[in-house]
Amino acid sequence: MVTWKLGLYLTITLISLMVHPSQSQHASESVDAKISEFFRSGHTNNWAVLVCTSRFWFNYRHVANVLSIYRSVKRFGIPDSQIILMIADDMPCNLRNPKPATVFNNAHHHINVYGDNVEVDYRGYEVTVENFIRILTGRLPDNTPRSKRLLTDEYSNILIYMTGHGGDGFLKFQDSEEVTNVELADAFEQMWQKRRYHEIFFMIDTCQAESMFKRFYSPNILAVASSKIGEDSLSHHGDPTIGVYVIDRYTYYALMFLEEVTTNNTKTMAQFLRVCPKSVCISTAVSRKDLFTRNLDQVPLTDFFGSVRNVELTRHKVTLRPLPPPSQALGKPPKDTVLTLKQGWHKIDQFSFLS
Repeated sequence: MVTWKLGLYLTITLISLMVHPSQSQHASESVDAKISEFFRSGHTNNWAVLVCTSRFWFNYRHVANVLSIYRSVKRFGIPDSQIILMIADDMPCNLRNPKPATVFNNAHHHINVYGDNVEVDYRGYEVTVENFIRILTGRLPDNTPRSKRLLTDEYSNILIYMTGHGGDGFLKFQDSEEVTNVELADAFEQMWQKRRYHEIFFMIDTCQAESMFKRFYSPNILAVASSKIGEDSLSHHGDPTIGVYVIDRYTYYALMFLEEVTTNNTKTMAQFLRVCPKSVCISTAVSRKDLFTRNLDQVPLTDFFGSVRNVELTRHKVTLRPLPPPSQALGKPPKDTVLTLKQGWHKIDQFSFLS
C-alpha cells in the first residue's frame, strides 16, 4: 500500500512540474507536506493475541477458528515474533484425527490451517486465565522467554481474538475456570496505564459474546462480538469424516472477507464489522465503537490485521559500492576459503542454491 500510494504522489507531482515549471517550488513543498502527512501514523508496530480456550475433541471448531485467524494475520505480514498463540488442546495429534498433524476449517479440506510453520506459544494446560492476564499486563516471571511475552509499547496496535464457550459476562477456560468481563476490562486498563498499547481491536466468537466488552472503559478500544447478550453463537458446518463441526459461523464469514483482502487492498474496519449479518450468522453480531476515536471508514483493515513496515526518507546522497566484474563475482574462491553449507542449501559445483 505504501509503495503505490507514494508512487502516485510522486507521479502527480512530476506531471505538475512539467506543465507548470514556474510552480516547481510550490509543488515541491506540497509533495513534502503530503508525504509527511502520509507517513504520520499513530502506531509503529502490530501484535496479535489469539486465544482458544476450549478442550476436548467436540470443540475442534474452536481450534480451527483461532488457527484460521492466525493464518490470516501471518499472510498480512505480522511475524510469529509478534503473535501470541494460545491453544488449549492438541487437535492435530488427537487419536480421533484421521489425518494427523492437520486441522481443517472446511469439510472439503481445502486448507490445512495447522500447516508446517505454526508456532504455538501456550498449549494445553498453559492456557489459563492467570497466564492470559499476565501476558496482557506484562506481569510475567523473569525467566519467561521472549516468544511468550507481549512486548508492546504505547505505539502498538493489538488484535485480540478469543473463541470458546461463554455466557453472560464470562468466558470459560478449559471447562475448569473462567475470565469475567470485569477482569478483562481491568486488564485493558492496566495496559493503558502502563502504555502497552495504542489501539486494541477486540474480537470474540462465543455465546453471549457482547457481554464480554460491556465493562470496557479504557480508551482506543474497538470491539466486535459474534452474538448479543442472550444469544448463542452457532457453528457453520460439520465434517462427516471426523464427526464434529469445523468452524463457527461468525469466524467463517470473517475469513471469507479476509481471504479476499490483499496487502494493497483498501478495505476498512467499517466494512469488516459488517461481514456477518443476521441473515447468515443467525446470531446478531454486535460492535462497540464509543471508546474508539477514529472514523472507521478511514481505518484500514491492515491497521490491526497487517504489519507496519517503516520507511525512512532521506535527502542525502547514498553512494553504493559498484558490483565486481563478472569474472571476479563468478570465479573460484581463494584457496584458504572454507565453505560452510547451511541447512536447506545444496551445493552445485561452486555455488549454493536455496532448495
